[in-house]
Amino acid sequence: MSDKIKFELEFVIQSSPQLLYQYLSTPSGLSEWFADNVNSRGEIFNFIWDGSEEEAKLLKRKSDEFIRFAWEDADDGVYFEMKIIVDEITSDVSLFITDFAEDDEIDEAKMLWENQVSSLKQVLGSK
Repeated sequence: MSDKIKFELEFVIQSSPQLLYQYLSTPSGLSEWFADNVNSRGEIFNFIWDGSEEEAKLLKRKSDEFIRFAWEDADDGVYFEMKIIVDEITSDVSLFITDFAEDDEIDEAKMLWENQVSSLKQVLGSK
């Protein structure tokens, strides 16, 4: 069993769910904001940052709603997920991030996501 702790973040994003999903689920979309480069072969995605490479397996996806990955060396039950939620009343689009980190790394992991999502918002032209 993993010692990692689950955490969740929410970001309001001014985008259509369909466009946002393209940036969450395709190698070209993910390369725009999440990593320097992303390649995929079937369910295996390779994320490249500054010459280092991490492999993740696509666990689940539902078009225009969510995508879930697990890093190749992750403990069982540990994943990261990006879910698109549309408020039924206001039609605001939110991106919910679910991830896991060691207790002493949660603040750093949250800051990393905040920086990545900030890049995503710039790519989308969202505030």
